[in-house]
Amino acid sequence: MPAPAEGSRIAELKDIVSLALEEARQRGASQAEVDASLNRGLTITVRLGEVETVEYQRDRGLDVTVYFGKRKGSASTADLTAQAVRETVEKAATIARYTAEDPYSGLADPEMLAKVIPDLDLEHPWDLSPDRGIELARACEAAGLAVDARLTNSEGGSVNSQRDARVYGNSLGFLAGYGSTSHSLSCVLLAQQGEDMQRDYWFTTARDAADLEAPEVIGRKAGERAVARLGARKISTRRAPILFAPDVARGLFGHFTGAIRGSAQYRKSSFLFDAAGTEVFPKFLQIQERPHLLKALASSPFDAEGVATLDRDLVRNGVLQGYVLGSYSARKLGLQTTGNAGGIHNLLVSGSGHSPSHDELLKQMGSGFLVTELMGQGVNGVTGDYSRGAVGIWIENGELAYPVEELTVAGNLLEMFHAVEAIGNDLIFRDRTSAPTLLIGRMVIAGS
Repeated sequence: MPAPAEGSRIAELKDIVSLALEEARQRGASQAEVDASLNRGLTITVRLGEVETVEYQRDRGLDVTVYFGKRKGSASTADLTAQAVRETVEKAATIARYTAEDPYSGLADPEMLAKVIPDLDLEHPWDLSPDRGIELARACEAAGLAVDARLTNSEGGSVNSQRDARVYGNSLGFLAGYGSTSHSLSCVLLAQQGEDMQRDYWFTTARDAADLEAPEVIGRKAGERAVARLGARKISTRRAPILFAPDVARGLFGHFTGAIRGSAQYRKSSFLFDAAGTEVFPKFLQIQERPHLLKALASSPFDAEGVATLDRDLVRNGVLQGYVLGSYSARKLGLQTTGNAGGIHNLLVSGSGHSPSHDELLKQMGSGFLVTELMGQGVNGVTGDYSRGAVGIWIENGELAYPVEELTVAGNLLEMFHAVEAIGNDLIFRDRTSAPTLLIGRMVIAGS
């Protein structure tokens, strides 16, 4: 995707943000903040060797928030012309004049703003032509279909490339931005044996296309996973150990971070309400936030308010160290922002001491359920009650026995966290949250 030099894009956005801030000042705003972004992307999907979609994407956006004392107004636009910027600021100012005062509103405290913007190596443009993208998608799908004759259909091989630029500025003098990229390859295949049909997938994603796994590897993995699900059985309801594969384990920690968000805390709508300083996990479990990892998918030098992001331990030796806060929620709680306006930046889950391999975890579990995919949204963030549809593999004597389906795994998240028995050594960096295989003691498995 040919594009202007990144420096010119950031400079363009800085001019737009500066114009909006000046317009807000002229309209009498006591404070203002502006976020401007540009995005370009290319997505290609090939199904059964034929091109299904070639989609170009160009997005732009401007978000303006102004404050008149403690009155706040926000407006946004996808038009970055000077006239549109002025009109958007005027709309935000009009809204602010009619809103109720909120004593906790306002910009981040000046001393918390990022003073140094480190280069986190987040931008690696991929000069991906449609022809080359089609070639990669075809290779990915073909490698998967070649795994087994029972792979009879496909939802396609896909290639995606995104390039973004973002600038944030506020009336405290903060003005900074950076570019980033994200690239991925994926494949979804269907296997059939008699009337039994199963679907599975695999994917790879990275900031730098050079770090993606080969398309043939992704296709083969998708094919092997789909074939492995053929002949899936239903099992009776029981209590048994559960082994969560990395891709599903990270979802559990997504529920954890949701429960310690500032909004959940000040609304008292969390199963981890007021839990800072208490033991939430076993002593061997550690959870760290590392926002400055080079090339990582959720790295950022500052958060959505311009606050400097910093390394921190969220859970140390099983004990919750604090919450995930932006400025507003921090003020509501009488605390200080943690640089998490806009979300978490690279959450890493690990275990202290020996971290067993996947095979060692199977042997440690003995007999139980290896979960490879979860369905449904049966999670209550207030009570921690957890109930999700699941498919995976039944384990007997530490060995893969047979695939299982149409099950529900149920429990309570806080009890599940306390019941973690082991953390694997197979950490996968493919999302904001990276978690290895996770072994949890007995849970309810609802079957036939």
